[in-house]
Amino acid sequence: MNPALLIIALFLAFAFLLGLLARRGRTMTLEQWAVGGRGFGALLVFLLMAGEIYTTFTFLGGSGWAYGRGAPAFYILGYGAIAYAISYFLLPVIWRYATRHHLHSQPDFFVSKYKSPGLGVLVSLVSVAALVPYLVLQLKGLGIIISEMSYGTLSVAAAVWISVTALVVYVVISGVHGSAWTAILKDIMILVVAVGLGLYLPWHYYGGFGPMFAAIDHAKPGFLTLPAKGMSVSWFVSTVLLNALGFYMWPHGFASAYTARSEDVFRKNAVVMPLYQLVLLFVFFTGFAAILQVPGLAGAQGDLSLLRISKLAFPPPVVGLIGAAGLLTALVPGSMILLTAATILSKNVYRPLVRGTSEQTVGRLARGLVPVVALAAVCFTLSGGEALVPLLLLGYNLVTQLFPALVLSLPERPLATRIGSMAGIVTGEAIVAWSSLSGTTLAKLLPTWPSVITDLNIGIVAMTLNFAVLLAVSAVTRERVPAQAIEEPAAAT
Repeated sequence: MNPALLIIALFLAFAFLLGLLARRGRTMTLEQWAVGGRGFGALLVFLLMAGEIYTTFTFLGGSGWAYGRGAPAFYILGYGAIAYAISYFLLPVIWRYATRHHLHSQPDFFVSKYKSPGLGVLVSLVSVAALVPYLVLQLKGLGIIISEMSYGTLSVAAAVWISVTALVVYVVISGVHGSAWTAILKDIMILVVAVGLGLYLPWHYYGGFGPMFAAIDHAKPGFLTLPAKGMSVSWFVSTVLLNALGFYMWPHGFASAYTARSEDVFRKNAVVMPLYQLVLLFVFFTGFAAILQVPGLAGAQGDLSLLRISKLAFPPPVVGLIGAAGLLTALVPGSMILLTAATILSKNVYRPLVRGTSEQTVGRLARGLVPVVALAAVCFTLSGGEALVPLLLLGYNLVTQLFPALVLSLPERPLATRIGSMAGIVTGEAIVAWSSLSGTTLAKLLPTWPSVITDLNIGIVAMTLNFAVLLAVSAVTRERVPAQAIEEPAAAT
């Protein structure tokens, strides 16, 4: 085993040890396995949510888009900062309601607010459908990292199978406690590696940031500005807005809010998290540094840029530490995605269909579904060649369609009806699915229209129509309830 692969294996073993230590002294009930007993303080919630944000998408996809796309990659930097500002107001409201009603998953919130198990099943299916490309992204990233760090010893397919096996075992034994503990190690590693690479490589190969960007602009004129069409300003703004609104619609991020000890946790995090976005700049700098040093990576191969330039610049032991940081950026969010998807399927799909299922049975089923979900993701991972960023954009298009129904549910009495919410979600998801499966874009549908319209992210268009349908159907289906009959919604069961 080469030194790089050995170091990665040691870090993986250490992550398993942290997972075992994290669950020590706890009975892994559904409450403990899924939401950590709702006892996490500000630091653990911060690290857990950061663990879901700084993934292989950030590590490999961010540098890959800087390498292959240039200026459009900066949308990644913009939407997170806006989302954190939204979280200051949004997450405390969600936490208060979820804690009062002992909710475990995102669909639980919709079920309880709208008093509709059917809406809960719909939200569950949307959530899992959105999580699949996100999990595929993590597995692709893990496969790329382990294959590259093996220096050709392992194929990407073999690396994916090794990675998913480790991921499944990790999730089953540790639950959310292990993810939170490992996130501490991951954040230290990603800070050291991302900042270190982003500072060292531009100076090592170009003599500084200014000379690096001057060299790129000379070799590829216009690469560092947004294009007039395609990924233009219109695309950039609509994509930033879509992702900011959908940021906390991811079911694993939504459920992470349930783990907090108090609502003040979210306000503290909202102040600090935008600063954490600066780490992304150094990831971009690494991708930019690779453009002229590792040329010829086309399409999805751009995701290899960070690892390829690292192998060019450093000896195998240092490359192994870089790969270990990448491994942890996949392990923490990958474990949360698997845990959340399995919990949703057991609690919000199986339980409504098989009434009378006990909490213990739901917990056992959730852990049993972890390898099933993982296997499905492996099939998609090995069958496609999609780059990492497009996979995440697809997931965002799907999951953001839940935002209108969520926002209108926040008052004590929801401003939308369950039928209106379902109609809006179905409309938005149908547009996204049709666009993705057919390859249809606004530019193809409206070839004579100005690019300020045709370059809009299709997810924003879908969400706008979603909102319109939701309001219209809610207006028609709203029941008139006497004021004295309005009581606090019952907890999800």
